[in-house]
Formats: sequence, structure tokens, C-alpha cells
Amino acid sequence: MTVKSALLYILKIVGIILGIVIIYVLLGLLIPYIPVSAKDDGQKKEIPVYIYTNGVHTDIVMPVKNDLQDWSLKIPFANTKSKRTDYQYIGIGWGDKGFYLDTPTWADLKFSTAVKAAFWLSESAMHCTYYTNMKEGDDCKMIMISRGQYEKLVKFVEDKFDRDRNGNFMLIPTDAVYGDNDAFYDAKGTYSFLYTCNTWTNNALKAAGQKAALWTPTDFGIFQHYK
Repeated sequence: MTVKSALLYILKIVGIILGIVIIYVLLGLLIPYIPVSAKDDGQKKEIPVYIYTNGVHTDIVMPVKNDLQDWSLKIPFANTKSKRTDYQYIGIGWGDKGFYLDTPTWADLKFSTAVKAAFWLSESAMHCTYYTNMKEGDDCKMIMISRGQYEKLVKFVEDKFDRDRNGNFMLIPTDAVYGDNDAFYDAKGTYSFLYTCNTWTNNALKAAGQKAALWTPTDFGIFQHYK
């Protein structure tokens, strides 16, 4: 292979990669505008659920306990640094384990972490955060859902947790938590540029019969439907 042929080959590879990136960005910007409408099951909307983003990861935030579900039995308060038992809400999000443990903000992002996450090369995790209260804002939206919708949401969320032989959620021992009120657990599935933490949250909303984007890799794709 001549030098000229080698350069042309490299340019073709670079062109293909850039083309894929451009197509992905365009689809990531356009497809989220295609809405999935909410489904009314005819039941009273009585359970508050929040969609929350920290700018990187999105969570579904639910009451810690009601007569349908007690999350503290499966995600013990004792697994947080504070070990407080008076929290009222729990936020749960799915994502790449490397992103969660090594990238609390975009400033912490490493090239190796991004590559592994984008191309199905690392494990996933559930990030569980307890809150005393929730406040609506640009980063947090509340929706009221029915009991039936909540049961579907709970099932969707629970099904993403990996479990031990006794059926318990599997805590990830780490000091890389974001505060004194959160913990990480092993999860099923593999993160990729096609299925991100925000894609999972968007699918959780679909499972609960709520407004969502047809597909989105970003939190913007979700929140634009809740303006």
C-alpha cells in the first residue's frame, strides 16, 4: 500500500466516523420532538412522581413508601452514608457504571469512560438517591399518576436491578457516591450511545403511560415535553 493509498484509506475512515457522529447528533436533536402521548387509564391521579436531572443523569423520583411499594425495604437507608430514615422520596436512575462512578459532572468525563460507554464495553448500574423533599424547577418536573400507572412504573424500575440468588438488589461497595444520601446497585443491560440513562428514563415514563419522546439520548428530549 502506497502512502497516498494509506492516506486515502485513513480519510475514508475518518469521514465515516464523522458521518456517523453527525447523523447521531441530528437524530438526537430531531427524534425527541416526536411525542408519545400520555395514556389515561381512567383512574384518579393521586401519586406524585418527579423527573429530575442533574445535568448529566436523569432520575425518576418516587415516594419512599406508600401502600403499593416500600423502597426502603429493597434499598435500605443503611446503605447511604447518612443512614437517615426520615427521607420522603427516592430518585432512581439507570446508566453506565463508569459514568456514574467516575463522572458526577461533565468536567470529570474521561475519554476512556466515554468510549466504553458509547460502544457497549462496560457494565451498568442503578443510582439511588434519597431526598427529604422535592422542589419543581427547570431541572425537576412533577407529574401525578394513578395507582395502576405507579405499579407499572415500579415494575419497570425493579426489573432493571440485578439481583443476588436471594432476590435482593446488589449494592456496589464504593466511596464514589455523590453525597450522604445515595448508593449504587448493579443493574441489567449495557449502556450505549443508542440507549443512555435518559433513554431509560424516557422508557420508564412510557411504561407508566406518561408523556415522552419517541426516543431520546438526552434529558432535553424528555423535559421539552413537560414545559
